[in-house]
Amino acid sequence: MRTYPINSPQAAARLLAMALVADGNYSIVEIRTLDRLEAPRRLGLPADAIKAVIDDFCQDLLSAAHGEWSGSAQMDDATRQALMNEVQDPALRVQIMELCEAVVQADGHLAEGEVDMLDAMVKAWGIKPSASTL
Repeated sequence: MRTYPINSPQAAARLLAMALVADGNYSIVEIRTLDRLEAPRRLGLPADAIKAVIDDFCQDLLSAAHGEWSGSAQMDDATRQALMNEVQDPALRVQIMELCEAVVQADGHLAEGEVDMLDAMVKAWGIKPSASTL
């Protein structure tokens, strides 16, 4: 997995990518949710740069799994924790949690991998998800 500078827009966007593929794939509804919420702008990225971060993350997942796709649900805890540690700013963490919640709820179904990912963020950062995610 590539690394990004602490609190960088790319590190933040990669956590959104982790939410996007937590159930094994992402849908147009989830991408439109990111657009509607202006996620790239809020994270300090040009709109096309978030796509590059998502693509890079998916490539890293494929490489780590030796070409077998399972999304981010099968990511080991140490790697997931390392990615979350690249965001240390408390306000940025809250913003990412809110965006991730919106992404995983966008299709009207919370998959097990999505719940696991949100739980990992709660444990790592001590931020409670909104009541609508519980």
